[in-house]
Amino acid sequence: MKALLKNAREQKGLKTREVAQLLEIDQALISKFESGTRKPTKEQISKLSQLLEIDFETLMIAWLKEKILYEIGDEEFALKALFLVEQEIQNNKKIISSGVLSSIQSVLDEIEILKKQIQSFQHFDLHRISKILELEFISESNRLNGNSLTFQETKSVINEGLTISGKSMHEHLETVNLQETLGYIKDLNQKKVSLSEKELLTIHNLIVRGIKPENSGKYKNDPLIIREMNLFFNWYETNKNNIHPILLASEAHLKILKISPFENANIQIANLIMNWILLQNGFVFATIQGNENQINEYLSILKECQNKSDPSLFVNFILRIEKENLLRAIELVSK
Repeated sequence: MKALLKNAREQKGLKTREVAQLLEIDQALISKFESGTRKPTKEQISKLSQLLEIDFETLMIAWLKEKILYEIGDEEFALKALFLVEQEIQNNKKIISSGVLSSIQSVLDEIEILKKQIQSFQHFDLHRISKILELEFISESNRLNGNSLTFQETKSVINEGLTISGKSMHEHLETVNLQETLGYIKDLNQKKVSLSEKELLTIHNLIVRGIKPENSGKYKNDPLIIREMNLFFNWYETNKNNIHPILLASEAHLKILKISPFENANIQIANLIMNWILLQNGFVFATIQGNENQINEYLSILKECQNKSDPSLFVNFILRIEKENLLRAIELVSK
């Protein structure tokens, strides 16, 4: 921080005396700030940022870093303590503001009514619509990933084991892998197995098996990824019983994409984890269509959420899709 202050002052051609006069503080304090023998107050940081035209966030981060180092820098367990602090800060962040939550509550209520209507159906009907929605999810998810197999071709590959002329082996593998991965997830749900690192890595291995074998079931070789994923699982365990499953699933999708833990298949993994959470809580697939319009909408919303650090746009997008698919399930029974 001391270098930031001194460099900024010199670039503006100001003397320590002039800075002191403009801020109405003792000149000796400015010298001590620049030598590191004295720390400014938070109010003084704000004034220095404006006067010297230093980015406020940059200066605040430097100030906080020095405060932390001063307090615990020499402690034996400082790094472990900081890791726990980071986890707690992450856990305490609100997923979505109360104002936004109230605005979507009516949609959540509608979705709950539709879900209960579907749960009242006969077992035979539930099994039939589950198979159709699963096939649609596989087909559309693959299209989202650039796979050119049509719905009917996807159905033939899965139900009849056919090889489609003119389509690549890669596309066939994607389809079979996704079907087997969904079978694995459904088995986990029956056993009431919760999301964990072990299961996430297994799912990644199943998705890219035979396609990218050198990277299957492994994070990127980056220590930061491991730390971020530890924080992700800590966040999930803290929130899985505290917030609405659709909000949890949507936020999990965004977090995985932001971390991007794998060399490939991050979108597929984010999509699968989101739908695993939904299925585990009695909802149907939130199938993002693979047509150009919805792909563009999906990517645009992801970009805006990242730029604004606001998940509400994506939550609303998934709410809309989930409601549409619940209505689709009801329609299938009435046919």
